[in-house]
Amino acid sequence: MSDPRDTGAFAAGDAWSVSGALTIDSAARVLAASRDAPLPPSGTVALGDVRAVDSAAVALLLAWKRRAAAEGKTLAFTGIPPSLKALAALYGVEALLASDGVRPPAVTA
Repeated sequence: MSDPRDTGAFAAGDAWSVSGALTIDSAARVLAASRDAPLPPSGTVALGDVRAVDSAAVALLLAWKRRAAAEGKTLAFTGIPPSLKALAALYGVEALLASDGVRPPAVTA
């Protein structure tokens, strides 16, 4: 049986939070869980409890940013793991992550 910390978990509320592994094995489930949740009123997504990432994590954050832009809202990520920052830099989308605790300007279409 797999360790529950090895799968991504999503929680909605004033701020969204993600924990566990955010990889190809879990990102689709996390995205599906977030679809029915309104974007967080605080505009933040906490990633401090994310243990492992791969390119699927970057894709998920891009999908959430696109959704926020489509809804005319901003979304910022906090507690970004260094491995996720490194992947975003590798793919040239590090601006997507912005600085911890700093809300980026609204994305325009």
